[in-house]
Amino acid sequence: MPERGILRFSIVYSGIALKKTCVTINGLDPRKNCWMTLHSPSIDSKFAMPPDGGIGQFDQVMSARRPGRSARNNPHQQDLTRHVRTFGHYLLQKYGERVHKIALNASLNCPNRDGSIGRGGCTFCNNVSFNPNGRRPPTIAEQLQSGRRVIRKRTGAMKYLAYFQAYTNTYADVVHLRALYDEALAHDDVIGLDIGTRPDCVPDQVLDLLQGYREQGLEVWLELGLQSAFDETLRHVNRGHGFAEYRDAVTRARQRGIPVCAHLILGLPGEGRQHHLTSLERVLDAGVDGLKIHPLHVVKGTQLANEWRRGEYQPMTQHDYVADVVEMVRRTPQHILFHRLTGTASADVLLSPDWCSRKWSVLNQITRRLEGEQD
Repeated sequence: MPERGILRFSIVYSGIALKKTCVTINGLDPRKNCWMTLHSPSIDSKFAMPPDGGIGQFDQVMSARRPGRSARNNPHQQDLTRHVRTFGHYLLQKYGERVHKIALNASLNCPNRDGSIGRGGCTFCNNVSFNPNGRRPPTIAEQLQSGRRVIRKRTGAMKYLAYFQAYTNTYADVVHLRALYDEALAHDDVIGLDIGTRPDCVPDQVLDLLQGYREQGLEVWLELGLQSAFDETLRHVNRGHGFAEYRDAVTRARQRGIPVCAHLILGLPGEGRQHHLTSLERVLDAGVDGLKIHPLHVVKGTQLANEWRRGEYQPMTQHDYVADVVEMVRRTPQHILFHRLTGTASADVLLSPDWCSRKWSVLNQITRRLEGEQD
């Protein structure tokens, strides 16, 4: 009879707690006979560990979460949904399974870069910092295929939203936009669109197009990059629009039944907590369905990076960012969805603050503060 031994231990990968079980047979490398269980608030997953032990190569077999099963190995990830109505949880409840965004680059431009409104773009803008396909993107179909491969291995999700993310994804003739959106929707596992754009680039023809998709039963969201409700700040960072353009776009979109997610950046030059809370108040007053909150990153190749090097800009601390996000969450009505509470930038472009690269640390601190704990 072969000799068997069972080894059980826990590891943390990218902030996610995993429980690993290995079986040794006659002293052979136990990694050849391993499986892992991912503890999360909505799924249980089992993985078959390949001989090299590479987490990225796990073959994932998803099983439905049993009611009441707790994510004991990652309590803060679990508890966050007790305080925050997240977009991911909303999709899970609506469709009965996980639905993930796949970020796409449609090779569109921005009126603040091509001279229509301005040149050079926002002082903080380098699209490579938040879109991995920022240069010479593959086709929409290729990007979808690449994205679904990663997501299926990571979470097992089998349905997706086509997230047109980079630059201004309503800044083109409506015929061209329809062709791009239809190309993404031609895939059976793509159940809707998430369109990121500027508040001053949503003409009625584009809103009518998005309304038509919603009337077909598709999940459609419009994400508007407001960043701040203070016109002085928007001028300082060279946004090229003010709060009035945002309010107008939100009104016209929501009149058509198109849900809007507003982007707010915390830590913009010259802004502090009161600015953040006032921006939130103005966004709520204008009407909104979702919020996405980011810390301001200093990334390479931007005017902000030059200001930072000269000592003219000091990023927020993690402590202050967490405190402001928690207060914003507490002031937000419960029916509004949070699409994001923090953001990261690639290590090869991020200059400061370094805590922006530790997403799970930030989220865990936010959760603890919402639970009433003090850091």
